[in-house]
Amino acid sequence: MGRDMRKIDPALYDRLNQLMSSMGYELLGYELSSSGGQSMFRLYIDRQNGITLDDCQAVSRQVSAMMDVEDPIQGRYTLEVSSPGVDRPLFSLAHYQQFLGHLIKVKLQGRKQLRGILKRVEGETIYLLIDKTGEEEKLSFSMIDRANLVGDIHFQRAKSAKHKNRKHH
Repeated sequence: MGRDMRKIDPALYDRLNQLMSSMGYELLGYELSSSGGQSMFRLYIDRQNGITLDDCQAVSRQVSAMMDVEDPIQGRYTLEVSSPGVDRPLFSLAHYQQFLGHLIKVKLQGRKQLRGILKRVEGETIYLLIDKTGEEEKLSFSMIDRANLVGDIHFQRAKSAKHKNRKHH
């Protein structure tokens, strides 16, 4: 399964969103996936100053307690709470709007993948300037299985400071 927020009960999403807000976090979205009989329910959270491991653990404890009481997902699953990371996932039209001008990678239903600059969002249509061809591609939000920013990490080598040893007499 992809990251489509419509794949879980909207009421559950609203309760999770309320819980995150009450704790000072933004619920960006989630992934609900299965592989080899194992299910994973991954929540992506954020806040203005970023996310630490302690934040993820605190949210995990609160969400686990809520999920244990409500039992909204059938069968066994593993809960994981994560920061958005460098390759930040885009879950909603508002996220696409927020990252106009950024390089993104999109996986469409049917396994087609595209990579390009996010040019604009009009209604439920996303316009992408394709990396390789320079052509503009028009994508329907409903056809996107998942999308992520393409992280751009630059490491700068620290200049070594040379200090002269001074002898004090």
